Amino acid sequence: MSATSASCVYQVNLQQQFGGGEVYTRFFTMALIGLGYRAVLFVSRKADFWDSLLPAGVEIVRVNSAADIRRLLPKEKSLVVTQTALDADAAQWVAGRHVLCGFVHMPLYERDPAGFRHYRHLLAVSQYVLDSIKARGYGNAYAEPMYGVADPERNAPNDAIVRRSEYDWDKRKLRDRLLGLTEPLWRISQTVLKFSKRPGLTLGLVSRLTPIKQFPLMFGILAPTIARFPQVNLEIFGSGGYASVRDLRASLEPMQAQVRFWGHQANVAAIYPELDYVLSGLPEKEALGLNLIEAQYCGTPVLAVRAAPFIETVIEGESGFFFTDPRKDGGESFAQLLQRLPGGLTRPNPRQAVVHLERFSFAAFRHRVARALDVFNALPEAAA
Repeated sequence: MSATSASCVYQVNLQQQFGGGEVYTRFFTMALIGLGYRAVLFVSRKADFWDSLLPAGVEIVRVNSAADIRRLLPKEKSLVVTQTALDADAAQWVAGRHVLCGFVHMPLYERDPAGFRHYRHLLAVSQYVLDSIKARGYGNAYAEPMYGVADPERNAPNDAIVRRSEYDWDKRKLRDRLLGLTEPLWRISQTVLKFSKRPGLTLGLVSRLTPIKQFPLMFGILAPTIARFPQVNLEIFGSGGYASVRDLRASLEPMQAQVRFWGHQANVAAIYPELDYVLSGLPEKEALGLNLIEAQYCGTPVLAVRAAPFIETVIEGESGFFFTDPRKDGGESFAQLLQRLPGGLTRPNPRQAVVHLERFSFAAFRHRVARALDVFNALPEAAA
């Protein structure tokens, strides 16, 4: 099966909320189209962001669940690539009729989706994730990390940066449904606040506020440290579930006067240049850190824990600075950074790290995708 206009890749992403995996789906789909493939994407009917996120030419098929995909896939053997893992039954059914491959967007050290046993190839988004796949004993890991693309524009509207809700209400929960309905009432007294940079050193979080980032745990240690530096401001761009936001706010209480929440912002390309540094979360549950890659692409250096996967995506002194995991030193390394950043350290310009950023260019990613597809299409099972 050669990469002609008749060739088709069926892609699956049933995530209902927008996050890094959905950005990844965008640039993987762009790579498929650029390589001459027909791209079909199965998505959840409850996800309302795909039309604005994807390039023209993508066939979007909305389904209720993975069970619908069985009925909608063609009878002839095809290549199916998942961005959200299929459950064991669905994976076994698809793998018995098609060539099933999938991206792994989280390390497998604390998780092991049962469906992965049926996949022909698992594609890791970083070497860290690839190592975790191998550590689980999988023999179906594709040998090359796929990494990702710095794609901060991603068809986003040129919206102003104004304060929006920091909550992603889970409509499956009665509490969230009620809070979501009443939120306009308890926010009615709030004036519309447009972002402007405050005097001092501006650190930023540009991320969904999800448990894998471990922000409450990190700031439970770092907030008292940052509070000792009143010239340091923290601007938080992103939204999360009720519990995630609640726990993050509690961890930031020692420095609450230095913190502002801005909610989810579609126009992230406008945010990064307003920040002095973008801050990572804790490392071990992270797979890649697309937000750190995007920041560097926009010319904003990052501050990250010196650990995988961040050591794959940040160059010390060239695109940012590392600090010791605060769970190991109580935040002492981070405190030393805060003392030196205002005047003792030259702020890096990541755009000068040309070779480093090239790894995360669309051209480099498309080459990696082409190599992977050559492997998949060479398999006897992939023959048309």
